[in-house]
Amino acid sequence: MSIDDVIYVICLLACIGAGSYVKKIADEGQRKLVSTALGVIVVVIVSGLHSLHCFVSLALGTAAVLLVHPSKGHLVTFAVMFGYLVFFRIFDFYLGIPGHTNMIQMILTLKVSGIAFEKTAAWKRLQARDEQKKNDQRDVNQESQIEITDYDVELQTLSAAEILHYSFNYIGVLTGPYYRYRTYRDYFEMPFKTHAPSVEATLDKLKYAVFYCALYLATNYMWPLDYALSDEFFNDRSFVYRLLYVWPTFFTFRARIYTGLTLSECVCTMAGFGAYPDESDPNNGEGPRKRYQHLKRDAEKHTYNFTTIVNTRVLEVERCWTFREGMKHWNVCVQYWLAVNVYKLFPSKKYRTGATLLCSAYWHGFRPGHYFCIMGAPFYVSLEDMWDKLVRRTATGTSRRIIDVIFWIFKWFAFSYLGEAFLLSSFGKIWRFYGSVYHIGYVSWAVMTALGFYLTSQKKAAERRKNRAAEKAAGGDGIAASVEKEKAQ
Repeated sequence: MSIDDVIYVICLLACIGAGSYVKKIADEGQRKLVSTALGVIVVVIVSGLHSLHCFVSLALGTAAVLLVHPSKGHLVTFAVMFGYLVFFRIFDFYLGIPGHTNMIQMILTLKVSGIAFEKTAAWKRLQARDEQKKNDQRDVNQESQIEITDYDVELQTLSAAEILHYSFNYIGVLTGPYYRYRTYRDYFEMPFKTHAPSVEATLDKLKYAVFYCALYLATNYMWPLDYALSDEFFNDRSFVYRLLYVWPTFFTFRARIYTGLTLSECVCTMAGFGAYPDESDPNNGEGPRKRYQHLKRDAEKHTYNFTTIVNTRVLEVERCWTFREGMKHWNVCVQYWLAVNVYKLFPSKKYRTGATLLCSAYWHGFRPGHYFCIMGAPFYVSLEDMWDKLVRRTATGTSRRIIDVIFWIFKWFAFSYLGEAFLLSSFGKIWRFYGSVYHIGYVSWAVMTALGFYLTSQKKAAERRKNRAAEKAAGGDGIAASVEKEKAQ
């Protein structure tokens, strides 16, 4: 582990330890100040002078949220925060910035632009409500009412201080998880944190974090990524060895990510952050999907969960059979942000999937590996869907189980093969590695796509022939019946 990783882990553990203290602060205003102060301290420790990027981008984003009219505020804030990433990464290219500072900037970008999108959505609901009131005066039969909450109104009067507190709250400031401003607001206004099983949830997650960290250290020692860049790897190792090397290196990457994300979730759970009653139906990143404000009256009677701040469903990622399912369980809080603010709002339905993936790749970074990996995913998913329709969907029993295992193996090969590009990062390194295995991933997928199209066309042709034969048979039976009827007459 590098010195940056050691500092990062120490900061996460310190934040976990601070949770029990922060939760006990009775005065909500004081708790908010302490949480923000801890967040700023963590950012400065991890980033040093580079933390200035965070403060400057926050100031620019806050100005956009507060000064631009809500009808355009979300677009301007999005442009400001994502535009600043260009300057940030050019600065990184020439002078170098710690990797964990990049993560802080990435989460900050989602938070500030996310609150602008929330403000605009709330403003549109308020406008629609006012318009409906005017229409109600003319149409007495109007029945449906647009629901407006106190949160919608509060978003229109946000202050710079509140955005600062939300952005630099020590909970999630390092690597997330991403959470809405509403979740942050509820932490200080709702009593749920007091009754949630914080210690139990934290200890349970810490066990997994230790397990993932042990796996990371062991596999990184046996199969280091740096070896895949050495001359020995390309000159002395066989084609099969080089091809199979993508499996342990991507496994090491997953174990590292799982460790960091799980520790980040522990920061939340220890403080009781993101705890909601089961009845509120919380969703990852989004928070409650049902009304929940009334539940505070008897908060001690409910059971709670921390679904809102769960960023990756590790067991589901590992056990699910297909690439498509695995993507749904990976980095789900960020996926929620992308789905709500990019996918659903993109003007063209035809291109919104591509635009969302492009935004995700851009957010991750400007290195070619990010685009090789993320933009390659939809092509494999299309291939997987095609073969799912051809062989998997109608299979049952033992055949289905065997096909599921085959899909699972191909899923992890695709993740590992594309993930290798993400890890190698630069075009030269990616091309050298892919060239050493004869681009077998892309070649095999192209062949499987062509074969899939051929088999699909054959299957459709067979179905058409079967339908025509059935129609002829039905027509013949009808003619025979008419002849018999005429003879009878």
